[in-house]
Amino acid sequence: MRQNCGFMKKTLFEREKMKWNELFEKWSPNLLKVNVGFAEMEFQPNDIDKDAAWEMYVELQTRIITQDLNDESGDEKMALESVAKMFELTRLVLKKYGRHSPDFSRIALFILNDQIRPFTAKWHRLSLNGAFEDVDKCQTFRDELKRLQVAIKGYASILAEMADMDDIHINKNKS
Repeated sequence: MRQNCGFMKKTLFEREKMKWNELFEKWSPNLLKVNVGFAEMEFQPNDIDKDAAWEMYVELQTRIITQDLNDESGDEKMALESVAKMFELTRLVLKKYGRHSPDFSRIALFILNDQIRPFTAKWHRLSLNGAFEDVDKCQTFRDELKRLQVAIKGYASILAEMADMDDIHINKNKS
């Protein structure tokens, strides 16, 4: 066990076996609504999964995909580009750790294809057609980004647990 703020915390490897659906329920219940074929499989990340999870966690926590984009600042086109960059970054981590990180690969591909891809596909086409010149469409983009952020923040929490780290996401707007 590792020491954590004065109390002992069991690591993933010291806990009883967990299934993916239990992990989703803990960190991102909204993802349970999606039919995930691997939800009943055991969640047993290895050390390589942990390393891959940490790399992706850092990328997520430093991008607009998990950070607030308040109405008075930021740029929708740049935010969309940052979200779309997750494809390249995820592929790099997947290639680096490859088949030796099966648990990380499962969740990363699920999030990329089932959560991020629909958002980027929709908004890429709209942006090419001038959507970000329309104030109402810009607000719709921001509203949809906020909904995506809920799922991605849950994903980040799953990655933190997979990496056997505390989730360090701090939301400045909440007390």
